[in-house]
Amino acid sequence: MFNYLSQYFKLFVFQMAVLKPENQSLKKSGKREDYLSWDEYFMATAILAAKRSKDPSTQVGACIVNDKKQIVGVGYNGMPRGCSDDEFPWGKGNADELKNKYYYVCHAEMNAILNKNSAGVENCRMYVALFPCNECAKFIIQSGIREIVYMSDKDHDKNRTIASKRMLDAAGVKYWPFTPQHKTIDIDFSKIDWNHMSQC
Repeated sequence: MFNYLSQYFKLFVFQMAVLKPENQSLKKSGKREDYLSWDEYFMATAILAAKRSKDPSTQVGACIVNDKKQIVGVGYNGMPRGCSDDEFPWGKGNADELKNKYYYVCHAEMNAILNKNSAGVENCRMYVALFPCNECAKFIIQSGIREIVYMSDKDHDKNRTIASKRMLDAAGVKYWPFTPQHKTIDIDFSKIDWNHMSQC
């Protein structure tokens, strides 16, 4: 899973960058230097959201951010509300198209837009692991999102991606590939040293 992202990111279970004093870059009179950039933070949020997906073959997450660098929507690919994850199909190789996932699954981009916690997402930026398909491009354009940051464009030669880029270009939506500075972000709850932390 996430094979197309493995060269960039490996998200495990929660390790904060402030685990032990001897490992900190924090000096008493200065700030830490090994913190995440905004782009890394938002892309990591999208990838962490993807961990919620039940899809056995492809897990994608999306994170929408406004111009104040506030997260206003997060989503991942999954079945619509009321449609059981256990009853609807997750496969994609059945000769009967109704027994494949494609007619049923909501993509991460769609869910992030529909799950927004603001009045709208106009002029926002979307962070997403995989370049949006043509159907998601329609949602992105219609919602007013103006920029897309993605990690993988592995389907660049497929018609759905070609159509997606054609619409995004026509609508003036910018898109660019993200390359993280940190190759891994480890999250390990068991390694957090609470004894060396304070509330302020």
